Amino acid sequence: MDKKFSERSQVAMVSTFSDLLDTDFKGDINAVSWHRDLLGDFKEIVCKLELKADLTEVSMEDLQALELSEKGSMARAVIQSDFQLLADSGTSPSLNLIKGYERDEEFDFISTDVYSFHVDRSPIGTDTFLCTYYGAASEILPNHQAEQKVQVPEIRQKLKELHDGSEEEFESFLTEHYFDLHYQAKPGAIPVNLGLGHLWRLAVDHPEKKCLPCIHRAPIENDGEYRLLLIC
Repeated sequence: MDKKFSERSQVAMVSTFSDLLDTDFKGDINAVSWHRDLLGDFKEIVCKLELKADLTEVSMEDLQALELSEKGSMARAVIQSDFQLLADSGTSPSLNLIKGYERDEEFDFISTDVYSFHVDRSPIGTDTFLCTYYGAASEILPNHQAEQKVQVPEIRQKLKELHDGSEEEFESFLTEHYFDLHYQAKPGAIPVNLGLGHLWRLAVDHPEKKCLPCIHRAPIENDGEYRLLLIC
């Protein structure tokens, strides 16, 4: 197993899908990795898929319809198996071909797009699953190495000026506009790159949580290269 993952106190390493589901989030642990060295040509799949928008959801029917080499077919079988495992576990997986995500450039002092370190929030107990098969991979950040952007004095003051309402309504304003979900790395922070082929389960902010939610972000895409990402 990759030493860079196993040495991180926030990451639990497992070797089966059932362990990925069953491993408890507790203490510092808010990310679980099913560590794998996948066989197959995922680049071939990316090259043969049709990008219809900057983010294109790929159906299992479209994936199955691709004419692939033996190695491409091996890669497809991995994706189909992961998709079915997640669906059978009660999640709603989505296979995405990504040129780039929409950027939030409304303000110059805070951003709420997925390239910003952030946590996911849900009203029910759930988790985020993701696996990058090809292209740049996502990153996570230990919670003690990050600071909530709305707690940074300069940013908080600008948000108060933007809100221009009562102090009692300010916290609701931050939540309604998702400002409170976003973080910035502290000086010296070391993000963890999630790598290719590993299926991850990340803790989400929800009422039943027993740990801090996992801070993560989407990577800047490599020039001329699409990402192939399974997420739910």
